[in-house]
Amino acid sequence: MTTDEFRRRATSFGGVADVYERARPGYPAEAVAWLTGDTPVRVLDLGAGTGKLTRSLVAAGHDVVAVDPSEPMLAQLRTALPAVDARVGSAERLPLEDASVDVVTAGQAYHWFDPAVALPEIARVLHPGGRLGIVWNLRDDSVGWVDELWSMFGDHEGRRADDPQVIPPFGPVEPRTFRHEQRLDRDGLLGLVESRSYVAVLPRDQRAALLVRVGELYDRVAAPDGVVLPYLTYCFRSRRG
Repeated sequence: MTTDEFRRRATSFGGVADVYERARPGYPAEAVAWLTGDTPVRVLDLGAGTGKLTRSLVAAGHDVVAVDPSEPMLAQLRTALPAVDARVGSAERLPLEDASVDVVTAGQAYHWFDPAVALPEIARVLHPGGRLGIVWNLRDDSVGWVDELWSMFGDHEGRRADDPQVIPPFGPVEPRTFRHEQRLDRDGLLGLVESRSYVAVLPRDQRAALLVRVGELYDRVAAPDGVVLPYLTYCFRSRRG
C-alpha cells in the first residue's frame, strides 16, 4: 500500500461512522479481561472509533478515556457513552498527561499507528508497569460461505494477526486468541462490508457492484433469523518497564 493510499484509508472512517457503529462487532468479555486484568483501572482506549471496545471496558468497571482522530466517529461514541471522556487525538500525539493511565488498549486500530512514534508516546502516558493491550477481530473462514465472503476482498482482509513488534520500554508480547461471533441481518452484513476502509474508498460504482455480490451471497445462505458471522479475536499484551 502506498503512503497516499494508507492515508486515504486511515481517514475514511469519518464518512462511514454511522455504518461502522451499526454494523461492526464488539469484543468478547473474556478477551477484554485478559487484556486489561480483573481489577478496575484507568484505561486509555486508543483509536476508540465509535466505542465498540470502549463499551466493554466500561462494562468491566474501568474508568475510560477514549481517543480517536475522527470527530464523526467520536460523535457516535459520545451518543452511546455520554459519561466517557472522549478526546480527539492520535497515537502519535496523545492528549493525556505523563503516567496518567494504567492500561492502553487498541481495538482494530494498531495497524494505523506509526509504532516508532506511537510506542514512546504510549509509554509516556502509562504508569511504570502499565499494560498495552492490542486486539483484532479477524476472519474465521472455517465456514464455507464465510470464506467466500472475505475472499471477495483479496489481501485486504487478513486471515490472522501477527505478533505486533514493540520496543523498549515494553517487554515481551504475550498472545492469546478467543472465539467470537456476530448475528447479522441483510442490512447488517452490507453495513459491515461498507464500513471497511478499503470499501469506503472505492469509486461509487465499484462499491455498489461489490455490495450487490455480498447481498446475493446473503440471500443464498441466510436463515430466517439472519447469519452468524464467526471471528477469531487475536489479543496481544505487553507491559511497560
